[in-house]
Amino acid sequence: MISLLDDDGGISESFEKCLKQIFAKYCTPKLTLPLAGDLPSNACLDSTGLQAWALDTNGEPFSEDTKEEILQFMDVTDEGDLTFKGFLQVYQLQTENDEEETWRDLSKHGYDRSLNLIDKNWH
Repeated sequence: MISLLDDDGGISESFEKCLKQIFAKYCTPKLTLPLAGDLPSNACLDSTGLQAWALDTNGEPFSEDTKEEILQFMDVTDEGDLTFKGFLQVYQLQTENDEEETWRDLSKHGYDRSLNLIDKNWH
């Protein structure tokens, strides 16, 4: 089975590639999908993007408390928007605590357990 975290507990390279595609779907500035190459340095999830990601992932937007917690403890821009680094932090913590929940999230975004995009309609 594919490992989501590396031996040091960090996000694995293959997992990061999936997360980059998911982040790119919701980030500002809007990007062409599938993303080829790196994210722009100013890419972030503003409030609208954050809630759209939450809705697609969890079936409902984040509560104000959850949203505040994410923005308080994860990496954000000066404007309070979630950076890709912060997005990785969210998934690193979630995966450490409940790897199955992360696999469910990946499935909702069209990925199988080999981290292949199987639902091409997801983009």
